[in-house]
Amino acid sequence: MAISTNDLKNGMTLALPEGLMTVIEFQHVKPGKGGAFVRTKLRNARTGAVIERTYRADEKLEQAIIDKREMQFLYRDGADYVFMDQVSYDQINVTEANLGDAKNYLLEGGSAVMQMYGTEIVGVDLPAAVELKIVETEPGIQGDRVSGAKKPATLETGLVVQVPLFVNNGEVIKVDTRSGDYLTRA
Repeated sequence: MAISTNDLKNGMTLALPEGLMTVIEFQHVKPGKGGAFVRTKLRNARTGAVIERTYRADEKLEQAIIDKREMQFLYRDGADYVFMDQVSYDQINVTEANLGDAKNYLLEGGSAVMQMYGTEIVGVDLPAAVELKIVETEPGIQGDRVSGAKKPATLETGLVVQVPLFVNNGEVIKVDTRSGDYLTRA
């Protein structure tokens, strides 16, 4: 679907010759002399690279329709992750590269919203925080009460986060999926 550069909005996805791009920011400029133009900052949906492009006002660009589907993570099949569509019950295999950092927060039976362009997965929306169990960390030592001190802890997904000294093996903690930081005990 072709849209005008005058209709751009933040978060909109465009199918450009450079690839699938998401609009991060845009600015409509009307200089005193000459025609108006639109200055944009775009992020490649596949690689994450950011580029800046300038377009004439009212130039036509191709809008990419991103379909968001609620999917449940079922299990790992070798290097792939198997997801089931919550509506059609179709199963799809997703590579680690397509998931990116989201693989660190997925548990079997958990759900995620997959951003799909045709049949290709271009992004994953996770909840703001997830609860994960600690499988390995050093024990807290009595009397070790330094304010703000942290230690590494390995979670059940393999992710390593910094946690306070009082957190022990087997405890369930909340982790921020945007930054990967410890939030609180669950």
